[in-house]
Amino acid sequence: MNIRKTIPFLACAAIAAFIFSPVALGADLTDVGFIDQAAIGALPQFQQANQQVAQYKSQLDSQFASQMKSAHSNADRQRIAGAFQQRFLNKQREVLGPLFGRAQAAIAQVSSSQHLAVIVDKRIVVYGGVDITKNVADLVNGPGAVVPPTATPPPADVGFVDQSQIDQVPKIKQANDNFLKYAGDQRAQALKQMQAAKNNPQQQQSIFQSYQKNLSSQQDKMLKPLVDQTRDAMGKVAQQKHLILVVDRSDVIYGGTDITSDVQNALK
Repeated sequence: MNIRKTIPFLACAAIAAFIFSPVALGADLTDVGFIDQAAIGALPQFQQANQQVAQYKSQLDSQFASQMKSAHSNADRQRIAGAFQQRFLNKQREVLGPLFGRAQAAIAQVSSSQHLAVIVDKRIVVYGGVDITKNVADLVNGPGAVVPPTATPPPADVGFVDQSQIDQVPKIKQANDNFLKYAGDQRAQALKQMQAAKNNPQQQQSIFQSYQKNLSSQQDKMLKPLVDQTRDAMGKVAQQKHLILVVDRSDVIYGGTDITSDVQNALK
């Protein structure tokens, strides 16, 4: 039995991961559009750009491995890793940046022309909304520059929250840190016990089940109250701002009402 594969580590660095699930957008949200980002990413120019970045990374990997061999200390290794990471990020921005900018301008232009207040990712839409994927693709593929509208999006009744910022609220960050430490200690203890019982698969299974039970129980004890508080805070802010839907920031592509700071203040 492979102990490292058998015992999964429960990654729970972001408490807000327990808060959101994909949201169905109703047909009454007539000012909501959606776009299939995978389809935009599959356009030839994006594919070519990604291939160019991948080839550059392959070259960097070879150079990186060579320089790491000559590193004499952890400080040297960190310096080399940081330098190569920056070079890769710079190349990504150089190659993909203009394409992302063109796509974003196209999204804004289509949204303005169709009077849409917010654009979300297609993957969270179950029903309703306006699909603008083809319109955006046509603009991206078209000749000349894509000029975004000068006007800002109209007020939206769809809000969003940046989960990474909610995670930094002190009491939430502390709870996550405490749980991560507990989970790490439990994992180390379980690995040690399973190693001692390596000739007894039945006992290993019992240890594994006990580990999972303890982790789940502690998760409920340490994190669930804060999850409930965060849900309540978001609900109250949404009511105050007359929002009918709140989603995660990563699902909003254009427009929407940012209530992150309001939720942070409510939790503090």
